[in-house]
Amino acid sequence: MLPLIRRQLKNHPALIPLFFFIGGGAAMSMFYLARLATRNPDVCWDRKNNPEPWNKLSPKYQYKFYAVNMDYNKLEKNGPDF
Repeated sequence: MLPLIRRQLKNHPALIPLFFFIGGGAAMSMFYLARLATRNPDVCWDRKNNPEPWNKLSPKYQYKFYAVNMDYNKLEKNGPDF
């Protein structure tokens, strides 16, 4: 498979950006999925030691990927009691 791709790229050099951008998009999507799996408070990897991780949410930690006008350090609310 790899020799076939190499031969196609030699014959058609316009395919090089296509492979570059598709590979970059696949890599970025994998990094984002890894970030969601490790940083998201809804994901529970250890159910025996911490069965409800969402109860330990800190109001000063930014859980959003991108916050426009929110300063999380000024929050004084303790979050919901479940």
